[in-house]
Amino acid sequence: MSTYLRPPIDDPVFRDADGTVIEYGNRWPGSPPEDTYSVDTHPERFAPIHRVAEALLTHLRTVYDVETDEDSSAASDLLRPGYFEVVKAVRIRPKDPACATLTFVFTSYPGRYVHAGLLHDFPYPVCGCDACDATWTAEADELERQVLAVVAGQYRESIERGRGPWAEYAFRHPDGASSGRSRAQDLPPDRLAQARRVLRKHPDGWAAWPESAAP
Repeated sequence: MSTYLRPPIDDPVFRDADGTVIEYGNRWPGSPPEDTYSVDTHPERFAPIHRVAEALLTHLRTVYDVETDEDSSAASDLLRPGYFEVVKAVRIRPKDPACATLTFVFTSYPGRYVHAGLLHDFPYPVCGCDACDATWTAEADELERQVLAVVAGQYRESIERGRGPWAEYAFRHPDGASSGRSRAQDLPPDRLAQARRVLRKHPDGWAAWPESAAP
């Protein structure tokens, strides 16, 4: 069981033009208005996820036997770079090569990406537009679930064989599972070839991170 705990964070409050508090996550009882798509009124509401990501990084460095690269160049791990300026990037590499590496990329949005293993990027938030009505707490929940699943050895990547293959991932969580895929031919050929070689060695998924022997 993970010893990670989310730090206490005050929920930021935002108001509309009439001064009414915006209840993100509960704004649209039905379909959102057409004029809320592609509009992002308060992207700063996602800033608390930076603190959650920092807390996760501290936890991983403290508990596990890892090496850390903190440099903006680590953002090159992303297969599909984001649209916003990178303000910080941290790669955490378990010393056991049977484990998946995690790279945290912080952007000026404020947003975060996590590159997990070899072939998959995960953004937080996935979309911040007013229509999607995402909350920082829900995005932080997903960030923690996915990072801790990787660390626990509950993350698998695979590449289908044949023409038009898919690059797939799967997480196992205590309360269920989640998965997804993307077209393998859309990925950089050199990274796809490398991933094929490595993933053959891990048909059952990545291993759990070993804990540090340091007190």
